[in-house]
Amino acid sequence: MNPLRPLILAAAGSPRMKRAVTATPVTAAVVRRFVAGETRTELGPVVRALLASGRSVSVDFLGEYTTERSMADAAVAEYISLIDQLAELDRAVPVTAGGSTTSPPGPAGAPASARADDAVPRVEVSVKLSALGQSIAVDGPAIAAENLHKLCAKAVESRVWVTVDAEDHTTTGDTLHAVRQARAEFPWLAVAMQTYLRTAEDDCRDAVTSGTRVRLCKGAYQEPETVAYQRRAEVDSSYLRCLDVLLRGGWYPMVASHDPAMIEAALALSAEHRRSPGDFEFQMLYGIRDAEQRRLVEDGHALRVYIPYGTQWYGYLMRRLAERPANIGFFLRALTERG
Repeated sequence: MNPLRPLILAAAGSPRMKRAVTATPVTAAVVRRFVAGETRTELGPVVRALLASGRSVSVDFLGEYTTERSMADAAVAEYISLIDQLAELDRAVPVTAGGSTTSPPGPAGAPASARADDAVPRVEVSVKLSALGQSIAVDGPAIAAENLHKLCAKAVESRVWVTVDAEDHTTTGDTLHAVRQARAEFPWLAVAMQTYLRTAEDDCRDAVTSGTRVRLCKGAYQEPETVAYQRRAEVDSSYLRCLDVLLRGGWYPMVASHDPAMIEAALALSAEHRRSPGDFEFQMLYGIRDAEQRRLVEDGHALRVYIPYGTQWYGYLMRRLAERPANIGFFLRALTERG
């Protein structure tokens, strides 16, 4: 793993470091690399361009660890407006070659109501339950679950899907419980799973059994050794095991990785398990490996770009720097060029 990862992730939780980083003029240039603006007005052209290029999108309104009901309500209101905007953009931008939505048949265990949908939407929102109130001291998990239901109800009207993001391990149990509850009414709802957690493989097997869509990623938070693998080889091995579980029997797996080895493994396993290109998708982050994103689309694979926007970008930026040494290099080059 990146040897600077623990230090950077510690900085992500430091108010003092946040003030220092956000006050640096060069930071704005770096943020633009990974974040599609602070408002929906700035977000719109980014989404339009990606849809026109044959890619799908999953949009995240940045914010987490909300501790007041008013803040959670504001996040819900923003997501409802975002869903309207994405639905409008989806209607406005023609589907291009390589970017058509497909009909994932799903395994026998997938809900019939989910399989009956005619296509996978090009537009999706990603949401952290801590942004919806999960961290509120009194009844936080219940408030977040209620708000998730509101977003799913709005999304289903607008032909937009929802994926619940993974956060640190202390939230995993409440998050999976909320997703299970919501899927009783919205079986297309997806959840992200992080393979650095020691429970990931069992959680993926449970998802296959229930027919839950899974976004598979390595993980981006600082976690103790008791709950998470610490060595890169262990995380990679866990990713490959989970990938095999999902591609063997999961309903429309979402392979979220920029790692060439994981991408090649996904292609090999999908062929082994006789998955068509439209029966799973790759996912990558906005601003990272754009050429590889385009290559996969040109080769006929479904690819979705995770696009964050909003003013609360600091924690997101720090996690991106922690994930890949190349991102740190980009940041340092920007500082040097400005200096």
